[in-house]
Amino acid sequence: MFAKTHNFIIPMKKHIFFVFLAIGLFFISCNKQEPMSAVIERGLQTATQQAVLMAQELENREGKLPTTIKPDGTLETSDYSWWCSGFFPGELWYLYENNPAPELRKYAELYTGRVEPAKYLTNTHDLGFMLFCSFGNGLRITQNPHYKDVLIAGAHSLATRYNPTVCAIKSWDFNKDVWQYPVIIDNMMNLELFTWASKETGNDIFREIVDSHALKTIENHFRPDFSSYHVVSYDTITGKAHIKQTHQGFSNESAWARGQAWGLYGYTAMARETGNNKYLEQARNIAGFLINHPTLPEDKIPYWDFDAPISIDTPHDASAAAIMASALIELSQLDKGEFGKQCLELAEQQIRSLSSPEYLAKPGTNRCFALMHSTGNFPDNSEVDVPLSYADYYYVEALLRLKKLIR
Repeated sequence: MFAKTHNFIIPMKKHIFFVFLAIGLFFISCNKQEPMSAVIERGLQTATQQAVLMAQELENREGKLPTTIKPDGTLETSDYSWWCSGFFPGELWYLYENNPAPELRKYAELYTGRVEPAKYLTNTHDLGFMLFCSFGNGLRITQNPHYKDVLIAGAHSLATRYNPTVCAIKSWDFNKDVWQYPVIIDNMMNLELFTWASKETGNDIFREIVDSHALKTIENHFRPDFSSYHVVSYDTITGKAHIKQTHQGFSNESAWARGQAWGLYGYTAMARETGNNKYLEQARNIAGFLINHPTLPEDKIPYWDFDAPISIDTPHDASAAAIMASALIELSQLDKGEFGKQCLELAEQQIRSLSSPEYLAKPGTNRCFALMHSTGNFPDNSEVDVPLSYADYYYVEALLRLKKLIR
């Protein structure tokens, strides 16, 4: 048998071969991935456009910084005292580092200045978030000596929350009828301010606080599978843990997604800053838990809690994915073996997903935030399926870290 074509005849077997060849080439073409360099540039361009629009919108609203979107669709803002205050100026510094345009520097300096009063706060453990993301990035990029003074003042303020009996920094001052001395996994993210301050001032007390807090957290926050509790409260007389909970998770024994990301990032940063192999091993173990978790979705953007019941309505948390991706990229450079390659592979998958239309907003939409579909506090029905300022910050940080690797 023969198959007739336009001007010639070929044997049927060859005809079938060419049909399957064409189909194969079609699927190869469809499955061809966008080059990672293009993904990164597209993400940075979108984040830059959105950040400039956001900066312009709030420029004349004195002291205001973006946090999220309210239930009515309007922009929610805060002043310097909210724990998220440093993320937007920090994002602007990253974007300026990538593209040193005068407009970006102007806005980075403007919004960083709005956070400065936080340096004297002693009622929050979040000064690392607030000051090191903003003034820390600003100092690194510009060497402005005033920024150094702000950071040192902030480190001294944060140190007032350390208790030598507990050997940790106190996180919260509320629910005193339940918690004597609550320490949350998020607090690992504030230790980098201390490692910097120790090196800059020569004051070993800052470094001693870092190691004391980080080791105490390894001892009490983590389960045998290296998932972590959100909150551990300590007895202020004995220094021993008396309550372990997952305050913002599905249950006390569940793995709240953003909490796992904080732990991963925190110990990765401490491994880099201190060279302590115990911190590196802890980061590896947390990463292994996340990489191999059976409920991690196909797009690698975790649900708000790894143990939450999964349905079509279960929200993802893009902020957790962005934090994870940034940490995994750095961990891949601290672990040069096969496991490091696995970390980088997952981070690249997360960056591809976050940079897809499913998560990356079109310029001018999403109230000028870059990422969609983050989850703040699901149990309290607060900030569910919304953009969040820290999601954008860690997304941009992850893009820049990856960009440096593939140059």
